[in-house]
Amino acid sequence: MSSTLESKEHKALRAAVAALGQKYGREYLARIAREGGHPDELWADAARLGYLGVSIPEEYGGGGGGIAELSLVLEELGAAGCPLLMMVVSPAICATVIARFGTEAQKRAWLPGLADGTRTMAFGITEPDAGSNSHRITTTARRDGDEWILTGRKVFISGVDIADATLIVGRTEDAKTGSLKPCLFIVPRDAPGFGRSVIDMELQAAEKQFELTLDEVRLPADALVGDEDAGLLQLFAGLNPERIMTAAFAIGMGRHALAKAVDYARTRQVWKQPIGAHQAIAHPLAAAHIDLELARLMMQKAAHLYDAGDDLGAGEAANMAKYAAAEACVKAVDQSVHTLGGNGLTREYGLASLITASRVSRIAPVSREMILNFVSHQTLGLPKSY
Repeated sequence: MSSTLESKEHKALRAAVAALGQKYGREYLARIAREGGHPDELWADAARLGYLGVSIPEEYGGGGGGIAELSLVLEELGAAGCPLLMMVVSPAICATVIARFGTEAQKRAWLPGLADGTRTMAFGITEPDAGSNSHRITTTARRDGDEWILTGRKVFISGVDIADATLIVGRTEDAKTGSLKPCLFIVPRDAPGFGRSVIDMELQAAEKQFELTLDEVRLPADALVGDEDAGLLQLFAGLNPERIMTAAFAIGMGRHALAKAVDYARTRQVWKQPIGAHQAIAHPLAAAHIDLELARLMMQKAAHLYDAGDDLGAGEAANMAKYAAAEACVKAVDQSVHTLGGNGLTREYGLASLITASRVSRIAPVSREMILNFVSHQTLGLPKSY
């Protein structure tokens, strides 16, 4: 299949997910966030219909598809106003890493539950003092007989309160060189020494953010995912889908905001014609639509490369897709709010909260500046400043 054209199956999947999203919509998610709850009903429905497990191998209860299908699901839920942030983490990062690098026992233990939505997993990489520099990660794992002991801190980790376990990025000492290398560990939610505290966010979202402390957390040998020597490869196997899914999240949000603005511009009348007849209103909305469509093409390319096993090509495309989608989303939300004027800031129309939410895709999981660094160094061959 061409990475730029969708198959009949993909179009049918889009339509089916859109129908599910319309059953819930923006107001559902906003109410859940206000009440401090979780979108359990939507999560369960998406799981029952096979949407959460669409990228998980069939032999473990999934749909046997790829990140192309999973990103499509998230984009359509976002366009309906009810994106599920934990889709970025649980099926896209954690299930992908376990499916690619986990032992047979780990696959059997986790993938069926991640596929049918009965289990969820969080992902812990960011640290207070490391930021985007994963080489400065200080969470360390040391061997103690057949066990591992983890010590460190993580910050801005989504959904730890509802996740059965968190896939933690730590570092182990290389016996040959003495240098530290990244490794991934499955840490159960109730593991002794594994503490969490909520970070008070201005962002209105159902999924809470946490700071984690790992105080001598003792784990069995089989908590380590994959090969101890393949750390970076395993890490990026999870980070590329994360960037693709963040792009899907942003594109869906931008489409949702734009649809509201277009509907308003068609019907809102101040003089003789609806305001959408005026080019000062129409052209910026058209430009925002173009930017979202272009970002989606790059996202589809990135997903296609990743699913085809081209990790290097996918890395470049996933970063570009995430950058383009974030910029397109922020512009679409800004223009949509502006189109509605004062109404764009009311709770009734539900657009104002997207001003904050749209910024997230510029910042997380990697800032736009770090993506520009990646492209300038890896793609253009320019020297590093750090």
